[in-house]
Amino acid sequence: MRIPVMWRTGAVATTMAALVAVSGCTVQAVGTPAEGTTGAQTPAGQTPAGKAPAGKTPAGTASTPGASPDDAKPSKPKPKPAAPPAPAPRTLWSKGDRGRDVRELQARLRQVFWLFEGPTGTYDGSTVTAVKGFQGKRGLPKTGRTDTVTWQRLRNMTREPGKWELYASGGQPAATPDPRCLTGRVLCVSKTSRTLRWMIDGRTVSTMDVRFGSQYTPTREGVFNVYFKSRHHVSTIYDSPMPYAMFFSGGQAVHYSSDFAATGYYGASHGCVNVRDEGKIAALFSQVRNGDKVVVYW
Repeated sequence: MRIPVMWRTGAVATTMAALVAVSGCTVQAVGTPAEGTTGAQTPAGQTPAGKAPAGKTPAGTASTPGASPDDAKPSKPKPKPAAPPAPAPRTLWSKGDRGRDVRELQARLRQVFWLFEGPTGTYDGSTVTAVKGFQGKRGLPKTGRTDTVTWQRLRNMTREPGKWELYASGGQPAATPDPRCLTGRVLCVSKTSRTLRWMIDGRTVSTMDVRFGSQYTPTREGVFNVYFKSRHHVSTIYDSPMPYAMFFSGGQAVHYSSDFAATGYYGASHGCVNVRDEGKIAALFSQVRNGDKVVVYW
């Protein structure tokens, strides 16, 4: 006898209900979400809303494998290291120093009217005062010492001094003697170095700074002889004193000049050979004799 289908279906349902009551489990229909999940099951091949498919990254996020969300944030720029402090100015010259560099410093200070004496090559009290004035005018520490900052400021305001600016008050080395000076007793006068050598038989006894006549009253060159000496001479042409005069060519003589001592090479004679050191010319006057040779050369 064939059993109706309706009966078999009802029997299965009855049997399942009995099993549920005994085991305490919940029967889930095929395709329903399991306990602990929410929402409907996602059809195959689709991705739940808000989630990206495996192996893909939502737009706008970093794609670096294994990167965390924080890795996608722009990093803050690192602060730049502070610049090292500028080195302290280094002292180049100070009181008591000597040399050609000090002479150039003094010549440049003269150009900007902080020093009025001629360069001597010795960093003396006048130089200290001049440097302090220059520093104070420009807001620099008034130390009186020439440091790297002071020197650079001074260089920027001045030009390279010429030879006779460096030796405006003398002090230049004497030139090599002319061959005509190497025999006998000679006043050997170089226009190149502006010096006079007192020589006896080729040996230099003393040297001194001298200056000469101007363009319009030049000192004559050549070989001469001393023909007249006058300790307290006064010029009859210019009515000016000419102490320790030793005449060698007409009215031209070697003599002391107070103007040369005061202004250096910023002045000139009327043709004579001027000496600025009174002590040296006094000693020379006592040694020179009439008839001694005078050589004036370039």
